[in-house]
Amino acid sequence: MRREGDPGAKDPKMVLVLRGELRLTAGKAAVQAAHAAVMLAEKGWTGKPSAEFRQWQATGGRKIAVVAETLEEMRALARSARGRGLPTVFVEDAGFTEVAPGTVTCLGIGPSWPGDVDPVTGQLPLL
Repeated sequence: MRREGDPGAKDPKMVLVLRGELRLTAGKAAVQAAHAAVMLAEKGWTGKPSAEFRQWQATGGRKIAVVAETLEEMRALARSARGRGLPTVFVEDAGFTEVAPGTVTCLGIGPSWPGDVDPVTGQLPLL
């Protein structure tokens, strides 16, 4: 979500979308978002890093955590992001603690320019 006066509002960012209906604890949500960020960063290093990825790294690796209420909403966001050519990953939990094995907990998008990612995720509430 872009806010006026935000000094990083023009820099690339990752958006980490947590699945609200799971009601994860704060620690579990943080770990799932971290998994998505690592997976997207690994994707960014594959082949030749994009301009967005290089700029994202150079400007501090901005990450925004938001909530989508359902898995269906997350899948629709992923389709929209992919349709815009944005990198995406889904995190599936191993099932050792709060949710069953294979449960999709988080969608990662980016890093990308705000003008590309905000139309997909800008309406979601912050975590």
